[in-house]
Amino acid sequence: MNRVTSVDGPAVPPQPPAGAVPPPGAAHGAVAAPGTTSPAGWPTDVSGAYPPPYPVPEPDRFTRFVVRLYDRSPRWAVPLAALGCVGLGIAYTLISDPTRSDPTAAPSCILKLTTGLDCPGCGGTRALWYVVHGDLPAAARHHFVFVFALPFLAYLFVAWAGRQAFGWRLPELRISNKMIGGFMIAWLAFSVLRNLPWTPFTSLYV
Repeated sequence: MNRVTSVDGPAVPPQPPAGAVPPPGAAHGAVAAPGTTSPAGWPTDVSGAYPPPYPVPEPDRFTRFVVRLYDRSPRWAVPLAALGCVGLGIAYTLISDPTRSDPTAAPSCILKLTTGLDCPGCGGTRALWYVVHGDLPAAARHHFVFVFALPFLAYLFVAWAGRQAFGWRLPELRISNKMIGGFMIAWLAFSVLRNLPWTPFTSLYV
């Protein structure tokens, strides 16, 4: 029912200004006082709810299960699961012992099998095997970039897991977008240089 005044007649809800964007809460059914407008000038209906610009899809059954499991799990469960994945990767490396494979055996990397080139990750498993055994020069020989990045990755994991599980507040390792971009460029350059057929780049081929 429209409101009627003695002078102006039926009150017309104010319209949003040109180019106005709904506030963040509008997409989630934020509620305002009936008959008012949002900060951006969008009118509300008689129930006081901002009209959503698009329907919000309902989460599927698997998503609801994962969210419910995450909400009910203790705070140390996720770091423990991540640590278990890391442990499984190290255990697979130790059991398979990639350093003792037959030199004439076909490579497991599809790129190297089809092109003969080292992919950006070639040598990473062998480098991890040597790191676990404390032979850093041999590890760097197989994948220098992996050995360089490993201490930073380990610290980030410990800082995140300690904060999640025990509330630790370790010094934050600030990594800017420029640093990430520089690392990716260095990794790409390393991947190209190790495939060049000239000395000293041939020493990087694994």
